[in-house]
Amino acid sequence: MQQDLQQGQDEGENQASQVPPKQKNEALEWVKAIAIALILVFLIRWLLFKPFIVDGPSMKPNFHTGERVIVNEILYDFRSPQRGEVIVFHVPSEGRDFIKRVIAVAGDTVKVEGDVVTVNGKKVDEPYIQGAIDQAHKNNQLYNNKNFPNEEIKDGVVPEGHIFAMGDNRSDSTDSRMIGYIPLGDIVGRADVIFWPVSDMEWIKH
Repeated sequence: MQQDLQQGQDEGENQASQVPPKQKNEALEWVKAIAIALILVFLIRWLLFKPFIVDGPSMKPNFHTGERVIVNEILYDFRSPQRGEVIVFHVPSEGRDFIKRVIAVAGDTVKVEGDVVTVNGKKVDEPYIQGAIDQAHKNNQLYNNKNFPNEEIKDGVVPEGHIFAMGDNRSDSTDSRMIGYIPLGDIVGRADVIFWPVSDMEWIKH
């Protein structure tokens, strides 16, 4: 009798320690969901969008050293870059990436004289630097000190498969005026968001 009682207690303990199948299934589903979410975050982070750290003054006043931007790497798989868009691209001769603004695309004739930029004979409206240009003119100065075409790049027609890009800080930017036209294959993507520091967080205007 005592032996039966003891056996019954042991069976009760075994039953109490077992996790019901339903709870096991729920836990497994949660693990699967978390794993899938992590994989998706990884894919989005590394395959679709890429962080880029701004280094240098070439895009002032709109971008500053230390700012982090999110670069859309898939947009140009579906269409070509457009005028006014801020892009990140490889510069093999420099061994690093640049961030600049697209001024002209394939087939365009571009000319830069002082603070006047023309594409196909029409003056380009540049509201993103107009304040800086006006301030320079108030001080009887030009905002830009490097014209185009020039001694380094004599042809002002953008070749097929390339774009012409300049930094917003025209007098302190190494860009297409010096390094030439940018091959589409060297473009990483379009800079879409400044996400750090928090005080500078904003969607980038193109």
